[in-house]
Amino acid sequence: MTTQYQYKPLDKNDAALLLVDHQSGLISLVQDFSPGEFKNNVLALAATGAYFELPTILTTSFEDGPNGPLVPELKETFPNAPYIARPGNINAWDNEDFLEAVRATGKKQLIIAGVVTEVCVAFPALAAIEEGYDVYVVTDASGTFNEVTRHSSWQRMQQAGVQLMTWFAVACELHRDWRNDIEGIGALFSNHIPNYRNLMTSYMAKSG
Repeated sequence: MTTQYQYKPLDKNDAALLLVDHQSGLISLVQDFSPGEFKNNVLALAATGAYFELPTILTTSFEDGPNGPLVPELKETFPNAPYIARPGNINAWDNEDFLEAVRATGKKQLIIAGVVTEVCVAFPALAAIEEGYDVYVVTDASGTFNEVTRHSSWQRMQQAGVQLMTWFAVACELHRDWRNDIEGIGALFSNHIPNYRNLMTSYMAKSG
């Protein structure tokens, strides 16, 4: 299936964030990023969602089994977000509670990240495309076994019209203009990109 590309930039007023199966057991399967790098990327995306006050949905799959519980930092970041503990559905889109939560956001753009990329991310992303949503998968906050499975899942999603982005690109596209806020977005970047902290330290010293 070939989809003609059309640039639809992220709009903070029309986007929702779906964090799918970032669970303690499943994360141990992620081998295409180092553990520290991957956790930083996931928390950076979460911080981005919180900064822009995006409607956010947390979901897990079979958390009482080997997949394990949700990474606690995500629940701490979004204490009031819908939390869908799926009893067994592999594809979150097959869970009615999850679907209801997505539809209740009223948003057209879905930003999705999760573990593992070719299943927990790709399945709901493809299903959402079929229902007419604009879907943006955050590649560096989604992890899997190796680069072969990563790239095969990326290709499958791209062919269906999913846009692939990094958490930093998501933040920048949502922000649009530095004049909207320098210190706030700069602090977010500084917390998750060490070299950016140097940049902001230099800026604050100069402006101070």
